[in-house]
Amino acid sequence: MTAPLALPKSRRRLILAVLMVCSLLIWLDNTVLSITLETLADPVRGLGASPAELQWATGAYTLVFATLMFTAGAMGDSFGHRNVLAIGLVIFAGASIWAAYAGDAGQLIAARAGMGVGAALIMPANFAILLWTFTGPGRATAIAISSTSTGVGMAAGPVLAGLLLGHFWWGSVFLVNVPIIVVALAGIILLVPNFRSPTVRPMDPAGILLSISGLAALTYGLIRAGQVDDWSRWDVWAPTAVGLVLLVAFVLVELRTKEPSFDPRLLVQRMFGGGNASMALLFFSVAAITFYNAFYMQGALGYSPMKAGLANVPTAVGAVIGAPVGAHLVGRWSLRPVAVPALTVAAFTMGAVGFLDLHTPLVWIEILLLAQGLSVGMVMAPVTGALISSLPLERSGAGSAVTNTARQVGSVLGIAVGGTIMSIAYRGAIEPSLGDVPEALQDSARVSAEQARHVATTIHQPTLAQAADRAFIHAMHVGAVWIMLITLVAAAVLLVALPAAGKKKDPTPEPDYEEARSAEPHSTA
Repeated sequence: MTAPLALPKSRRRLILAVLMVCSLLIWLDNTVLSITLETLADPVRGLGASPAELQWATGAYTLVFATLMFTAGAMGDSFGHRNVLAIGLVIFAGASIWAAYAGDAGQLIAARAGMGVGAALIMPANFAILLWTFTGPGRATAIAISSTSTGVGMAAGPVLAGLLLGHFWWGSVFLVNVPIIVVALAGIILLVPNFRSPTVRPMDPAGILLSISGLAALTYGLIRAGQVDDWSRWDVWAPTAVGLVLLVAFVLVELRTKEPSFDPRLLVQRMFGGGNASMALLFFSVAAITFYNAFYMQGALGYSPMKAGLANVPTAVGAVIGAPVGAHLVGRWSLRPVAVPALTVAAFTMGAVGFLDLHTPLVWIEILLLAQGLSVGMVMAPVTGALISSLPLERSGAGSAVTNTARQVGSVLGIAVGGTIMSIAYRGAIEPSLGDVPEALQDSARVSAEQARHVATTIHQPTLAQAADRAFIHAMHVGAVWIMLITLVAAAVLLVALPAAGKKKDPTPEPDYEEARSAEPHSTA
């Protein structure tokens, strides 16, 4: 790597603050949306979105984010990471405004995909600028400080969403991104040099096309299965099969590429490949259980958006505490005896959702969410560090792209499959209660518990609303069992992937260019 510019210490700190604002934006948006799903499903207060449309509103963002992120790094190498970061923020702001004023679920889905484009440009450029700004011992400290923005976003997002939804319309949760972006853009323009790599990587248009189309087709097939409750229909199996074929073609194309943006060869390594597979399954489970939780608190339990937001804070607090606790325990006992039991506990906390019902005291829900956040936090941070550290330094960039892409893909599929399981189980449970509902309204009641409650209000049948709540709880219990089993598979994969011995390699120390004040000239324009 070419030596970075020797920037003054005060300027480096300001750059770190700007980068943390950019990272906070992405995490804030993810958690804000989870509290807004129930409102968007409401036909009066929101858009009357179906579960499938909400799956797409959540998944479109993650899908585009996952498939463009590994190419965005190459764009930074070519055009400068500051430029790519600024463009990503502008796109994110424009898409946020579009989402805020979306007139229907289709427009919201398209706007969320646009936000995914912005996020995909922001994340790799953000990390690259951090690596160029800090070197030597200061780099590890900067990464650790920067990672706290994740916890802040996870904790603040639900509360902010609850506050906004309590006083404004649902679009306000997207408009709040705009002032944050204005602050971030000002800092980028004034403080950040336009770092760019001396080695330019190719853009990989074939990889982009195959990965997006493959994941989109696969996701469509899985979500469609939940809508029609029939896997034998051509509009379910055909897009699913096409998606799988396109993803296989994507892997083959990347294997033939001399310098792929997404390098499948790295996954052949037992620790790196198995570890990433395990983390993808964990992200699958976290995305699915979060999707359920949004409808459970506000729909079934009737919490206000603010109360639901505050009720979700223990998850974020647990994750923030769990990360350093996990790192400390790994330092004493090595990774395997810490991460595998923690992931197993995470699986059981997700399975424990199957014991929640309409009368569960809030304190038990909070304890469960805190345990879930702690266990997940203890796994993610140390495993991520170990996976990247298992690669040679010159492969760390490619490894980071593979790791981030695998996790976002896991999230996309978690929302698609988790939502489909919920839809199928709900329809089966609500069907016996539809005998007294006018035939013209039965289809609406079958769509979701939110739609059934609206129908119950329209025809003055409170028993239908009660039946919808019970049907949702049943569906959530069914989904929780499947999610627990998938997370246990993730723990088993991680057990096989991680080395039994806790031998640690001493990494070759990187020169501290900040102290040496030696830098090669490169573009800062």
